Amino acid sequence: MKKILSLALGVFTAIGGFIDIGDLITDALIGARFGLALVWVTVVAVIGVALYSEMAGRVAVVTRRTVFDLIRERMGARMGLAAVVVSYLVNAIALVAELCGIALAIELLTDVHYLLWVPPVALLAWLVIWRVPFELMERLYGLAGMALFVFVVAVWHLGPDWDRMLHDVTHPSLPFGEGLPTYFFYALVMLGAQMTPYEVFFFSSAAVEHRWRARDLAEVRMNCWVGYPIGGILAIGIQAVAYLVLQPAGIQVENLGQTVLPVVLALGKVGFALAILGIVAAVFGSTIETLLSSGYTVAHHFGWTWGKTARPADASRFHTLLLVTLLAAVAVALTTVNPVTITIYAVYLGAAVLPVTYLPILVIANDRRYMGDRVNGRLANAVGVVYLVIVLAGAVAALPLLIATKAGL
Repeated sequence: MKKILSLALGVFTAIGGFIDIGDLITDALIGARFGLALVWVTVVAVIGVALYSEMAGRVAVVTRRTVFDLIRERMGARMGLAAVVVSYLVNAIALVAELCGIALAIELLTDVHYLLWVPPVALLAWLVIWRVPFELMERLYGLAGMALFVFVVAVWHLGPDWDRMLHDVTHPSLPFGEGLPTYFFYALVMLGAQMTPYEVFFFSSAAVEHRWRARDLAEVRMNCWVGYPIGGILAIGIQAVAYLVLQPAGIQVENLGQTVLPVVLALGKVGFALAILGIVAAVFGSTIETLLSSGYTVAHHFGWTWGKTARPADASRFHTLLLVTLLAAVAVALTTVNPVTITIYAVYLGAAVLPVTYLPILVIANDRRYMGDRVNGRLANAVGVVYLVIVLAGAVAALPLLIATKAGL
């Protein structure tokens, strides 16, 4: 039973990382527009984020220090500061999208404009960080987020042609009227949505907060290699149900309601209720992850006292930064910025800066001065380098693709 409960961190991180508002919108949009032609990106992302999360978690439990602390020491103050600034900005933009995402989900239930829900949602997020114990938070939102399996059930209920679906996954092709630049633009968007740096840093920082040690490495690996595949299955389910319902009808996803529509058509009111429960839980979980990661990155670099479990009086700078970041995100959300647009740009920017955060992890995980005999093995290094090349190529191509496709239009 203890081992099952220990998976809560991995499930919470995976659901919050894979199924945040960025992934909900991206998966449904891509499923409706490209069918199953980009499922391979999700498979690539699952392996990559699990691999680098395991590295970051292993670094944390072996050294008992956080990744950004080690980045500053190992790679110099300038490189460390660059990583901090980039990561913080990406997290802050993502936080705006997450707040809007929860508010949009509540709007579907209440028919009250989503902007009116943004401040209460932000207040609730602050109270959860301030008052709810870490373990309870993980288990509560991780378990509730599992309601998103309703998307997978909806696929089964629709009774698709499984042979055709398998063919579409294994033989990806462009729909009529779509070009390669747009295809690769959305491949990069999906990679950014599913390999976001905050997932990795939240996981490693949470490992420190849990006081895991080298003896807990098996638990770290289990969290990564079980939790993230769960998130991947949910993501593919969202793509598949959009492919089955929205693509034949020619519906382009422009809001969260269209993401839920296939589940409603397949399973009715019960499906709608479960979908909203899962979305609110998952996106609220990712809001907590994103906000905490914003504070973690800065506090680790500058050596502040930090931690969700630390009293505000003992970690005043850390908690002040969380509050300021949250208030700034609320202010931006209330400008009526388009939630879908800011979501796409947030995940795209996340993809563009992946090398800045992933490269230092790979370097530190191979440094025997910190890791001793717990350094990466040959397989982990080989696969890690391949992924580094992939994210570097994506970073180089990000701006040209953005311009060439007019942000995927």
